[in-house]
Amino acid sequence: MAKMINANELELEEKLVVLNRVSKTVKGGRIARFAALMVVGDRNGHVGYGLGKAAEVPDAIRKGIEDAKKNLIEVSMNGSTIPHEIIGNFGSGKVLMKPAAPGTGIIAGGGVRYVLELAGIKNIRAKCLRSNNPVNVVKATFDGLQSLRSLEEVAANRGIAPENVKG
Repeated sequence: MAKMINANELELEEKLVVLNRVSKTVKGGRIARFAALMVVGDRNGHVGYGLGKAAEVPDAIRKGIEDAKKNLIEVSMNGSTIPHEIIGNFGSGKVLMKPAAPGTGIIAGGGVRYVLELAGIKNIRAKCLRSNNPVNVVKATFDGLQSLRSLEEVAANRGIAPENVKG
């Protein structure tokens, strides 16, 4: 079980990834609602996403932010990049993330860029390999970021010194 991160102790920024207008057809006509995919992060290794649905746009955004604060994760970083290459999967969404040299910047598109920016990663290359559905791409990015392991974590799991860990 991952440890809970208290959102009240962090200075979180919010970004709207996508706002969908959805409608349901009922006997009396159509009912329009909105679904907002939000990403929050402190640009220092903590990031979360949430999906809020409501009849009004501001309510959907507020609900998305509340949900994102409940789903915060801590990202394992190596300086300003990620420790190793990783592929994140969710549904038909697949995101490849590779560490990059300092000065490269964030080479990513769509929802992946927002997640990486708010996580505090400054140098990375990312590519959406299958679906470009924003919801699945964001969830696949989170799957990849949760799977990252630092050199110290790998060494601790294996019970050896960090300098003895081989690829």
